[in-house]
Amino acid sequence: MDREQITRVRRFNRTVTQRVGALHDAYLTRDRPLGQARLLWEIGPRGADVRALRSRLELDSGYLSRLLRTLQADGLIDVVASEADGRVRTARLTGAGLAEWSVLDQRSDELAGSILTPLAEHQRDRLITAMAEVERLLAASEVVIEECDPSDPQAQYCLLSYAEELDARFPGGFDPGQSLPVADAEVTPPAGLLLVAMSHTEPVGCVALKRHDDAPFEIKRLWVAPSARGLGLARRLLTEVEDRARRAGATAVRLDTNAALTEAIALYRSSGYREVPAYNDEPYAHHWFEKHLEGRPWTT
Repeated sequence: MDREQITRVRRFNRTVTQRVGALHDAYLTRDRPLGQARLLWEIGPRGADVRALRSRLELDSGYLSRLLRTLQADGLIDVVASEADGRVRTARLTGAGLAEWSVLDQRSDELAGSILTPLAEHQRDRLITAMAEVERLLAASEVVIEECDPSDPQAQYCLLSYAEELDARFPGGFDPGQSLPVADAEVTPPAGLLLVAMSHTEPVGCVALKRHDDAPFEIKRLWVAPSARGLGLARRLLTEVEDRARRAGATAVRLDTNAALTEAIALYRSSGYREVPAYNDEPYAHHWFEKHLEGRPWTT
């Protein structure tokens, strides 16, 4: 990785933490540091499941417990068993906590205003646009692609979402029973694999690979959640599954797709896939693509 890029990221991090006051023990001039203030904000007027807070903020359970105890000792929150499930703990603001939350909300607006006020209008627009781009790219950097058992609930969520989207987008709908099947065993090592993209604890994409001993490996079930689109995730998934195929000895990969999936077709073409004659009788396919991979020779 480029050393200058690392240096610039670190300089950016220092600038942001100093400008927003993250280094102060009394964040936004209140009597608590940023960690406590952020947790109070996340609990909010509606309350929040403690497990959801841990996941959303990516906090160690022990550290989160200490923060909760501090806020509870200050009389700002109560932590109670959920009415729906006694095993689930819910954090709720007390009256004092709600008042403190309102002050934090106001002070946060004032901090944002203090950043924008010294700038000319065109500078504000540039800053807001740059912030949106940084937020988008940071979200992309948080996505992790992992191999997953197709029977795992996260994998099942992705595969079901994939089928639901096809049903919504295909002019005549999509019936998985009419499509060529992709059995779990076909995308489980050593026969194949399934990759799932995770953003924090949320599955946001998937792609599968079927191995063939006498033909190119086949890419199936490429899907990205609407919430994660625009982050370059589809290309990342495609690149990752190609790399997995290459490492397994494949010299080529292929796939089929429907004419309604115009974004996917554009992705394949820009990624070096060329259209080839139909190699299967998939009833929902209009296009068949193949890509030759550089690397290890074909093995069986």
